[in-house]
Amino acid sequence: MSMKSRLESFLRETAEKTTVNNQYPVLTSSKTGLYLQSNYFNKQVASQDNKGYKIIRRGQFTYRAMSDTGEFFPNMLECTDVGIVSPAYPVFEISRPEVILSEYLKYYFKSSSFQQSIASFAQGSTRTSVKFAKMKTVSLDLPSIEQQKTVVKVLDKTKRIIDDREALLKGLDNLIKARFVEMFGSIKSNDKGWNTVQLKDIADVRGRVGWKGYKKEDLRESGPLVLGATHLTDSGELDLSAPVYLSREKYEESPEIVLQKNDLIFTQRGNTIGKVGLVAEDIGEATINPCVLILRPLNIHPVYFKTYFVMDETKDDMWMLNSGSAQPMITQKGIGEYQLMIPPIELQNQFAEFVKQVDKSKVVVQKALDEAQLLFDSLMQKYFG
Repeated sequence: MSMKSRLESFLRETAEKTTVNNQYPVLTSSKTGLYLQSNYFNKQVASQDNKGYKIIRRGQFTYRAMSDTGEFFPNMLECTDVGIVSPAYPVFEISRPEVILSEYLKYYFKSSSFQQSIASFAQGSTRTSVKFAKMKTVSLDLPSIEQQKTVVKVLDKTKRIIDDREALLKGLDNLIKARFVEMFGSIKSNDKGWNTVQLKDIADVRGRVGWKGYKKEDLRESGPLVLGATHLTDSGELDLSAPVYLSREKYEESPEIVLQKNDLIFTQRGNTIGKVGLVAEDIGEATINPCVLILRPLNIHPVYFKTYFVMDETKDDMWMLNSGSAQPMITQKGIGEYQLMIPPIELQNQFAEFVKQVDKSKVVVQKALDEAQLLFDSLMQKYFG
């Protein structure tokens, strides 16, 4: 039997703050969890002076109180014993552990039921916010501790299956990277002595200078796709699970940024600069948003081109190209002048054939992962509504 309880009946906000700079590692809170910022972005991107940041300890929760999507994801700290987050992040903990398990609360915060409950609290137009004082008034059906343990056990088991399959996919991606190094050597040292050229000599760089982007009234429920950084994966592929559509009028205004097969989408600004996605197949009518550029291969194999940008050494190079002030940014000129090594096209073709075979295995693993994710989602619906 469950009882209706407000979050505030078993949660309390904490107010512990740093007194010196870099007292603990900086964390970032995302949709998928709470991470060390140095791992999430491959570098620390927070303010140089983090004195006065909020301290969060293992088992406590925090979330980004501002959102561009209208969604909010409180996360429990599990990746380290103690860390720090921006002063704008609420930090809170369970005050009555005899009433609710931290693991059960962690899963509840990932549920659609929670998102629906806080939707009415969101304030703002372009960016919305939900303060802890509002968030803690949400009510949930709270089963007994024994029932919570059962729910957590089932969800943990399903999540482990998902994690194992994601790890297998990552292993296949690492196999591709290892083959790249075996065939072409180090990008940083070019130890095999390949010719180097500027990117603009082997690819057409496309974007719109001074473009402010699309407004809400430009978007539709169907129509041509608009792709941005959120549609790019770490392995250089596209994720179209959350499509964004544009009005036909706006789409036809900009033929120069209409996507074609084999185009590379390149993140030009934001904390994921240098992230790429290959349009490996025909995705229909599609264009880009102002945070990304199109790199259209001319004298380079698109698979080699994509893999070049997912290599760790290239990611480091992209941060070196950052010319932004308020936010990280790479200019069209900057990426156009980037030097990259170009081995003979015959070797690029051999590498692309290897990737093609590995991709066949990835398709099988991805199917199994999708099935496990579907099971997890149905269980979350069953337990949390």
